[in-house]
Amino acid sequence: MIDVIEAVKEAEPTLGSYVLVLRGDARALAGPDSFTPEAKAWLNAHAPEARLVRVSVSLSPYPGAEPQPRTLSVAAFADGRQLAAFASTWTGDPIEE
Repeated sequence: MIDVIEAVKEAEPTLGSYVLVLRGDARALAGPDSFTPEAKAWLNAHAPEARLVRVSVSLSPYPGAEPQPRTLSVAAFADGRQLAAFASTWTGDPIEE
């Protein structure tokens, strides 16, 4: 996963250091380039500077394989605390009450 993050940072250096690559089926995503209304409300309250961008990179599907082009959904944050809070809230399975 570190290789993916490094590829994203190299392809789009303006994102800064605090980026999170989201899977296509992430709960926070309404689509590849938009957050769900719930995730957007959470971000507005906790990380208003955060943004979602699509980044094109070349990645190998396995070690030694030829890199293939991929476009990833990437959330960028102002600092590590915002990234950690978002990841804790939105990338795991929801906790049922």
